Formats: sequence, structure tokens, C-alpha cells
Amino acid sequence: MGRYLLGLNNAWVVKRFVEPESWAEIAATKMDADLIQFSFDLLDPMADEETLNEIVPRILDSCKMYGIRLQSCFTGGIAYTNNLLLHPSSKMRSFAFEWYARAIKVCERLHVEAVGGHMGALSVNDFTNQQRRESLLKEEIEQVISLSRLCKNAGLETLYWETMPVSREPPSTIQEARMILQQVRNSPVPVRLCIDVGHTCNPHLKDQSDRDPYSWLSELGSDSPCIHVQQTDGNGDRHWPFTSEYNKIGMIDGGKVISSLDKCEAGQTYIYPEICFPSEQNDSQVIDDMTMTMRYWREYL
Repeated sequence: MGRYLLGLNNAWVVKRFVEPESWAEIAATKMDADLIQFSFDLLDPMADEETLNEIVPRILDSCKMYGIRLQSCFTGGIAYTNNLLLHPSSKMRSFAFEWYARAIKVCERLHVEAVGGHMGALSVNDFTNQQRRESLLKEEIEQVISLSRLCKNAGLETLYWETMPVSREPPSTIQEARMILQQVRNSPVPVRLCIDVGHTCNPHLKDQSDRDPYSWLSELGSDSPCIHVQQTDGNGDRHWPFTSEYNKIGMIDGGKVISSLDKCEAGQTYIYPEICFPSEQNDSQVIDDMTMTMRYWREYL
């Protein structure tokens, strides 16, 4: 049986409780959370030094005040809207690499042990051109290995590569994930997966195991020390909370998640609810739903 640690991804605070003092207090006092995965939606790593010098100490002080450990940093929703390391333009790919390099420096200042997230998305034109697709993926893998070297220099222990719900965003299949892991096996720091159980919703995949979150967990859970959990119906990347309302229509069951990870003899694994809310959602309801989500997962962990 693996060792599972329940944390909280900061996606739920975006545009609402953005002050470090605010999200740290709510997470600790309302949700009893002492482990946080920080989202770069709250601090663009490309910010100037003056901005970083203001925000980073506030984050560290707020976490210390409320007994919170920052374990890792993640790309977030803003970066997910970009093509990053697979952009058609070589200059934009270089910019994406620099964005990640700056993110790693921020991680060093925040004293986290890992960084990761969305690595890249192919354009439709590049995806449908086999030669171009293979060339860009090869380059992306080389860039990720280079980023892992920067991670090592910054004192980080792991670089997470998140699994994705779209074929143009590798890895989106179990086989593709295995191939990528094989290609990065000799990285300066380990490049590991971050399986998102809600990203198994790609309707274009032929192998049904690729659309089964429990297959991903049982087959690759030992290669994924970070798991994103969200409630979903399997037909979209929903990022619903784990409340009675959504648990009735959702397919993610906490017990099955843990038993699937046990099946592959996963080691220490961080379980992070990554819940996103519509902008028009009532703010107090967001807190209530996140509190219920953490309570739900605590029953299994």
C-alpha cells in the first residue's frame, strides 16, 4: 500500500482569494489543508524583480503563519491556453522555454521540491503533418530534459509532465506516456507524470483504456507521484468539486482511485484536488464546495 498525502491545488482561488494571506488562511482554517500546490495563475514567473520581491515573501510568510508547506508549483490555466514548447513558431517555443526557466527560479525562491504541468500543444497543421509532429515532439522532449537540468541546479527534486485530454497535447494515451517516460529516463532530475483523472475524456481515442482513469492509475500510477483529482462525467475536462451534487453524476470514486494506485504499488503520492469554478459562482459557495471536496478525500486518505 502506498503513502498518500492530501494537498490542495490553488486553482480554486483564481481571481477571488488571490492575496497570499487570504488563500492561506482559508485553506488552513476552513479546509484543514497544510499542503499546497501553488498555481502560476497567481504569480506570473515573468514578472519583474520588484514584483517578485513583493509577492514571494508574502507567500512564504503566509504559509509559515498557517502551517502550510508548499510542495510544488504548477502551470495553471493561463499557461494551458498556450502552445508552449510545441508552438509552431521557434521564437515562441524559445519564449516558452524561458517562461519555464523563470518558473523554476521562482520555485527555488519558494523552496518547493517540484514543478510541472502542461508542456505543449501542437497546432492543427503541425499535428496533421507526421514529419512535423514527430520533429516537434522530439524537440519538446529535449527541451524538457534541459529544463530538468535547470531544476537540478535550483535544488528541485522532480519535474512533472501532466497527462492531457487532447491528442494534440502529449501525452494523451497510456502508450504515448510510456514512450515519453522512456525518452526522459536519464534526465538530470526525474521527469515523472502528473496523471489528471479528468483528462481521460478524449472522444477520438480508439483504445478504451485510454478513456478509463483507473487504467491510467493502475498502469502508470507508480510513475506519477502527483495526481490531480476532479469530479467528471468522462465526457469533458470538468474540474467539478466532490460534492453530493456532482458525485451523483460523476465517475470518479475516491476508493477506486486509491485501490488502483495500490494495484500498481505506487510509492508516496500527492493527491491534489484541482477544482475550477465559473467566474459567476458565488464566492462563499466556492469555499463550501472546496471544504466538502477536502472532507470527501480525507475519508479515503
